[in-house]
Amino acid sequence: MIAFWYITKLYLKYFIIILSALTFFMVGFDYLSNSDKLTHSANLTLLYLLYKLLFAIDMMLPLSLIFAMISTKIHLINSNALVAFYSLGLSKIDILRPFVVVSVSITLVYIALHATPFAKADEYSNNIRSSASILKPTSKLFFTYQEYYIYFGKLYPLQDRAEDIRIFKFKNDSLTEVLVSDEAYYRDDSWHISRASLLHKPEILALDAEGIVFTNESSLRMLDGFKPTILDQVYEGKVNYTIVDALEALRLLSRENINVDKIKSALYRIFASPFFVPSLIVIMFFMVPISSRFLNVTLFSFAAIVLTIVVWSILFVLTELSNNKTISSEIGILLPAFILVSIALYEWYKERYKQKKVKT
Repeated sequence: MIAFWYITKLYLKYFIIILSALTFFMVGFDYLSNSDKLTHSANLTLLYLLYKLLFAIDMMLPLSLIFAMISTKIHLINSNALVAFYSLGLSKIDILRPFVVVSVSITLVYIALHATPFAKADEYSNNIRSSASILKPTSKLFFTYQEYYIYFGKLYPLQDRAEDIRIFKFKNDSLTEVLVSDEAYYRDDSWHISRASLLHKPEILALDAEGIVFTNESSLRMLDGFKPTILDQVYEGKVNYTIVDALEALRLLSRENINVDKIKSALYRIFASPFFVPSLIVIMFFMVPISSRFLNVTLFSFAAIVLTIVVWSILFVLTELSNNKTISSEIGILLPAFILVSIALYEWYKERYKQKKVKT
């Protein structure tokens, strides 16, 4: 137990140091590159730096967990603490357990953070840089819902409001109704229109039949469940979903027979991709000898860092290809995660089998 807490504290110390260094470097470099594009408002500049910091944590946290494991293992080797632990009867699994417990725990917290606006930090910072606003309005949004074709001239997700509304109702592939309104608000899980002009086309087109009817309506309710953030994300092709928005969008759009591959890709990226971290930690742990007599520490550190970056880069590219629907998200995200987890579990149980065999 003493060894567990000693390694845990050492691992967390290296993790905090490495994560802080990488995130502040990323934020500082970004600020130097884009400071001339930012508004002179101090508040917006601070918000921009805050969101960039959150985005940097989002990007660098998985890498920091692996780099911290490498640093901790090198420290244990150089201080001969690793040999001492093995001399006291501790096995490789006992030494590895703190790394797995800490990395899995932090990974679960990292996944849970994507249920909050943390997941949209990059989008918010880019909006501040381009339009001096956290959420810029989405223009000329056109989408379908059941038998309706809907056009929003402008959508304001932060204010739950849309302007310049046009709604076209079709029945049996024929236009039957047109609604025009200046404004709509999202309240109580649906869109509310206070004033609207409606044009009704007669069902029977004949000279002696009723003609086109114009009416004015108030307090209309429609589009149940279509949150402004869902509309903004889905129909603008964005991928920075929170977990809640992604699940709600998946439920709503599946019912409308709309392609949800990009939403599934976002969910796979949130829930499956981060587990490459504990998997790679397990795989790399068993590659390291117990003493510096059996390896060149500098060369190993360099090779381990390069391997980590290469694996992370490959997974990142596959995720981007999945987001763009070049390949399926099951192949681009789930399959690599499954392969890495399978290899890690194989190495873990192989080592446990060796221990049992030695004891017997």
